[in-house]
Amino acid sequence: MSHDHPLPVLVVEDEIFIRMVAVDSLEDRGYSILEAADAEEAIALLETNSAISLLFTDINMPGDTDGLGLAAEVARRWPHIEIIVTSGAVNMVDDDIPDSGRFLPKPYTAENLERLIQEQLTHASDRPAGK
Repeated sequence: MSHDHPLPVLVVEDEIFIRMVAVDSLEDRGYSILEAADAEEAIALLETNSAISLLFTDINMPGDTDGLGLAAEVARRWPHIEIIVTSGAVNMVDDDIPDSGRFLPKPYTAENLERLIQEQLTHASDRPAGK
């Protein structure tokens, strides 16, 4: 089943195979996708693309900023962007994620990822403007 999702989702994952699987499965479901290998690349994309609706990031990544640091930066600078973080090494609860973000443990299915994205985007559309 394909949906029309005009606002892009930013997928941030340093492991290329895992990123490709997530990107392919979301594109197959009608999402527009931007992708980055680390937080620095993700910030550069966010600074040049104001239409991003959701950040989906791994926690463990190379570089100075991990996925939680990226999520905190996104919550601070782009509060309209919904956040989902994932990890196979760390277990978290949603309350640990900035800005009403959600946690999705690895391994995850494409169906679970899409369901969580839909929930976050629905949450965003239900939120009063400016929140």
